[in-house]
Amino acid sequence: MVGASLRFCHDLFLAKLFRLATFSEFLIRKSFTQRVRIPLPRFTEILSQKPGFMIFIALQSADLGSNLVAIADGNRILKVFPPFLKFQWESERLALRQLFGKISISTPELLHEGEMDGWYYLIMTKLEGESLKGIWPKLLEEEKRKKLHQIGSLIAEVHRINIGPLAELEPKWSLFISQQRKKAYARHEKLGLPIKFLEGIEHYLDENYGLIPSTFESVILTGEYTPENILVKKNGADFCIEGLIDFGDVMVGLPEYDLLGPSTFLAAGDPNRLMSLFSGYGYSEAELNSDLLKRLTSLLLMHRYSNLAAQIGIENWQERASNIEELEQLIWKFG
Repeated sequence: MVGASLRFCHDLFLAKLFRLATFSEFLIRKSFTQRVRIPLPRFTEILSQKPGFMIFIALQSADLGSNLVAIADGNRILKVFPPFLKFQWESERLALRQLFGKISISTPELLHEGEMDGWYYLIMTKLEGESLKGIWPKLLEEEKRKKLHQIGSLIAEVHRINIGPLAELEPKWSLFISQQRKKAYARHEKLGLPIKFLEGIEHYLDENYGLIPSTFESVILTGEYTPENILVKKNGADFCIEGLIDFGDVMVGLPEYDLLGPSTFLAAGDPNRLMSLFSGYGYSEAELNSDLLKRLTSLLLMHRYSNLAAQIGIENWQERASNIEELEQLIWKFG
């Protein structure tokens, strides 16, 4: 039923975009994963292309809807946001401005932003490279640890940048985390988390929510640093991290929130990988204590897009842990 609803919403999204574009012909397959070749005269006007220029639309599913991402001329990206995802447009445009040219790897340059009949769009440069997700399984263990150390250092770099106008983004951290606390059980129940974990969520958060500080220096959070959003490029026998993309979920808040994605997706419970990630960020061994583990697990349970079944990269983790406390030790096993 949920899948049908998403497909219906997505079809409406496409129909709206098609009407705005006023093109004469199109070919569309009703799928989130298909690439569709269509002429979009109004958007090519925005892109300063002649009418009828052909672009490729990649359909991207999101937690609350979908975005359309078009590649034009091979070196520019057009990203379109429906009205109900205006908050993502706001986050991405401000983040692109604030990050460009300020870290050691590339981020897209924002070329233009605008609104069309209540829909919002950004035009930005297209970065070179392929996603880390595609090459991760092929890397040797030593290379994976090296990449995680680089990711930790990258997160620290971003966190050192002044938040500037991003401070005005909603939601504000204190309200956000309190709301996530209230919704945590219901979210995981809806997602089908096994009862042995579900029944312990309220107690675990009651016990450990106080470990999340109320006063701290806010940083720029992407909330992910997932392998899909990190671009790499081959350099001899190695793959170097070259770029960072997708800032629609940027907010400001507690630094540790950004360590969740690479910890669960990539470190996957391996002590050496975790040490590489956290030492890359700047943690000492003494700082990797019990309070940190409980704080990280609490943040994971309350993450905006928390979905343990999809995010924990540890093989058979649901069989290897009997409750939330054991899951904490399985995920954050520093040795």
